[in-house]
Amino acid sequence: MPEVELIKAGKPGQPEEIGAGAESRQLVSPEEIEPSAEELAALKGYERFAFRLAHRMNQGRFKRFWTWCQSTLGSGWIHLSTYNLMRVYGIENLDTVSHDKPLLLVANHRSFFDMYTVSTVLFRRTSWKKSLFFPVRGRFFYDSPLGSAVNFVMGWWSMYPPFYAENEKRLFDKYSLRRLAGLCRTGAGNVVGFHPEGRRNKDNDPYSLLRAQPGVGKLIKESFPQVIPVFIAGLGNDLRKQVLGNWTGGEKIRVHFGPPLDLTRFREMKDHVRTYKEIAEFVMSEIAKLGEQDRA
Repeated sequence: MPEVELIKAGKPGQPEEIGAGAESRQLVSPEEIEPSAEELAALKGYERFAFRLAHRMNQGRFKRFWTWCQSTLGSGWIHLSTYNLMRVYGIENLDTVSHDKPLLLVANHRSFFDMYTVSTVLFRRTSWKKSLFFPVRGRFFYDSPLGSAVNFVMGWWSMYPPFYAENEKRLFDKYSLRRLAGLCRTGAGNVVGFHPEGRRNKDNDPYSLLRAQPGVGKLIKESFPQVIPVFIAGLGNDLRKQVLGNWTGGEKIRVHFGPPLDLTRFREMKDHVRTYKEIAEFVMSEIAKLGEQDRA
């Protein structure tokens, strides 16, 4: 299955053609890919620089190169740091989806390392070509050189696009949602990792879940990608302790992939915040079911 590739950039105001497998070509509006001058102006100086850099790194040849680094170097060191602890369940569910369409992975969020672990499982235990995108909060990752360095070293630029959740940057967040919806709507091999809770759950109970935010519902309503729920447990937030635990008997890391979600009933519902909340609650309930499987 071919990766997403910009084949031909249209003239200003015209759509771009995107390779979407052998069967067809899909058109993506330039407005889905590039922010307007007004949207970009909502960011401060370094934020604009960091976004432009990551934006470029997540397209075309750059994205293919960094995906190769992520699939070899990145997944390699994470595997070496977790192979004694890693337990994966339901990996066969990833073979039931079409690899010519985008896939949205919705997961609980307890550790800084949740999606790094999931990405390693994807690269080491599935063979289809893929491009990974993990939307993040713009604070830290996009407002300082250190944040950009972490995005590069840890994520190979895949922590993209950024969301700020600040009133003065709300206009840019609208672009980020538009961009993310585009990645979820078109592109063979696009895999988007998303935390419906919106923030890290710090409760000591590994099976507790925060209330799902309506953002994931809006994203699904606008793009209707294939969606697979994921439950992750056993990861900590201390990198040194987590790595050493691989050889000193740390807690087992469990990653559960559920079957693809049937979202048919939401298609005809109104495009309204109430609908977004209902979708988000449904998604979260499916993640909770995987948590109960882990508990059992």
